[in-house]
Amino acid sequence: MKYRMAAALLSLVGVFVSSYLYLYKIGKIGTMACGTGGCEAVQTSEWARFLGIEVSLLGLVGYLGLFLVALAGLQPPLVARRGVALLLVAMSGLGVAFAIYLTVLEVFVIHAICRWCVGSAVIVSLVLVASLLDLRWATASKSVAGAPNPS
Repeated sequence: MKYRMAAALLSLVGVFVSSYLYLYKIGKIGTMACGTGGCEAVQTSEWARFLGIEVSLLGLVGYLGLFLVALAGLQPPLVARRGVALLLVAMSGLGVAFAIYLTVLEVFVIHAICRWCVGSAVIVSLVLVASLLDLRWATASKSVAGAPNPS
């Protein structure tokens, strides 16, 4: 349960980061706190959209989904359910794969690094780690619960 809580908390942090990036992208924030100028270069590049959708909006939706699944998985009927853990692993794994794709674009195509994007990649990677630990816990608790009583 503690790993699922960690996944929920980290996902909430991701919601805030991606919200900040999206608010910048839609013009609700004038300048971005970055320090290097790389954030603006990345956010205004042609690669800031994926399939016609703002990448920051995709991140926001993804983190909200992770947060809601992790939060729902904390409810008593779902705490020991392996399916919730599997869903969290699948969703965060997809997020990590997308973050790797975006990081490759930043380094090799855009030639600029966005600190906020790097932060988001770290967050989604930590959600994946927490989700994998949660899956391990759910699998172990299920096998212990299903084991025959030795006495």
